[in-house]
Amino acid sequence: MSATTTSAPHAASISSLHNDIIESHIMTRLDGQTLASISCANTTLNSMLETNQRLWLDVCHSTWPSTTNELVSEIISTFSSDGYGPRVFFSESFPLASPDPTTSTSSSISSSHHNKAATWMPSRLISAVDVYYQNNLIFTKIEETETISSWFQCSPFRIDLLDPKDVVPTEIPHPDAEHTCTTLFNNMTLSWILIDPISKHAVNLSSHKPVSVQRHWLSGEVQIRFASVLVGGAHELVRCVIVVNCGKSEGGEMQVRELSLEIEDMDGKHLHGKDSLEILQRVMEGKRGNGVKREKEARKRCKKFEEMKIERKERKLRVEGTLDTLSVIFGLSVFASLFFIFC
Repeated sequence: MSATTTSAPHAASISSLHNDIIESHIMTRLDGQTLASISCANTTLNSMLETNQRLWLDVCHSTWPSTTNELVSEIISTFSSDGYGPRVFFSESFPLASPDPTTSTSSSISSSHHNKAATWMPSRLISAVDVYYQNNLIFTKIEETETISSWFQCSPFRIDLLDPKDVVPTEIPHPDAEHTCTTLFNNMTLSWILIDPISKHAVNLSSHKPVSVQRHWLSGEVQIRFASVLVGGAHELVRCVIVVNCGKSEGGEMQVRELSLEIEDMDGKHLHGKDSLEILQRVMEGKRGNGVKREKEARKRCKKFEEMKIERKERKLRVEGTLDTLSVIFGLSVFASLFFIFC
């Protein structure tokens, strides 16, 4: 009696599936970061993703609801002359700027600054902002900012999304203790994409998740800060700070009362519009990371920035202390010399 043999089943590769199945039933279920990863891993999938810009536009809309704005959608479509606009926009807006400026050497920062000197200044900027809590959208807005006036360029750079009397209601319970602030720290996300419609570049200036959440002991107001570290002028680093100030409604829920963006240097001084535009222009044209663990990476950069800021302050205090000591010694020497001469 002969033995019956059965061959082992062969694993089917994804290339064996029909393109319509892949595009309609698989790719539409993936987020943008996953799509970007698989496009690098498989040439067939990469080719399909290159030609399916409708998919990338849908990914942009689902990731950032603010991009559904008609003006922004039209600008996104022009980000690439060969029809790859939505994919280019996603690749610029999702990851952090690269390389990490807090670990780059001074010479490399200086070289990068020199090689990317500003050759143009954007006449306007468009902010596309989305705020989530526990994956639920609580705020979205498009804001246009004119940048060519002398008032803008000479004043401290600041973009406000809410007027002083505006209030955005939420269903988030207002934090009344430290553990509820921790909940905000872990569950709130914010995206602030700055778009230059003329040069067709964009950059996300948010850390995605908060770098700090503080509750005022007296008023109870909560300040949530997002940030990103950028390369400024010469060897300097700067920090883009996004502040969300929240009060308490009569029903006990949080109300967003302020949402603003500013850029500060390592001394805590706010940069003016002209200097800020030059920095943003270089960042927009610069490289991006891969988007992996961007929240952790952004927080690490901000922590390093704070450490460098403290070291800088201590170094200045030491120098000032030394100068004060030398001034006192010099003064006493002059006094002693005059005393011996005239006495």
